[in-house]
Amino acid sequence: MNEKNYNILIVGVGGQGIILASDILTAAALFSGLDAKKSEIHGMSQRGGSVFSHIRFGKKIHSPVISRGEADILLSLEQMETLRWINYAGEKTLVVCTTTRIKPPNVEEYPGDIDGELKKCRPFIIDTDKTAEAIGNKKFVNVALLGFVSARIGFNDDSWKKAIQENVPSGSFDDNWNAFLYGKKSFKEVHQ
Repeated sequence: MNEKNYNILIVGVGGQGIILASDILTAAALFSGLDAKKSEIHGMSQRGGSVFSHIRFGKKIHSPVISRGEADILLSLEQMETLRWINYAGEKTLVVCTTTRIKPPNVEEYPGDIDGELKKCRPFIIDTDKTAEAIGNKKFVNVALLGFVSARIGFNDDSWKKAIQENVPSGSFDDNWNAFLYGKKSFKEVHQ
């Protein structure tokens, strides 16, 4: 991990585990000896509304809020949310999104040419169903995505393991840790 402050934006909709993922990431930064701050909005999460969390960590962090164009990683669990938040990405941002599409409340159809718009962002697209099948349950996809981006972040496995252990529900550590390791392995395979 270098001296630079790091900015990660995690986005999706209610029920996808955005807040849990941000709690794990923030804890892993703290366990790695860094200053870490986060800011989250989840007021509409009960109705499948937009949920997002800014996480910043480094030697000294003064504000949890990421400026537009300054995210190092944009991690999205829903495709339309990727596009909603893409203005936080810059030239060097790693954009990762799943294949998940959740129709917004009170909307008849999923909007427009999402595939065409996503191609402009050049994201790594993670197949949600394939990942869920490999890890045994869709509810662990959020933690698999943390594993996928973990190589880019640079924390050691002990920090991640402790962060997952302290934040996931009792009895689910093994499933979450295996999901994390699956995501980490997937990242290595993509970058070989």
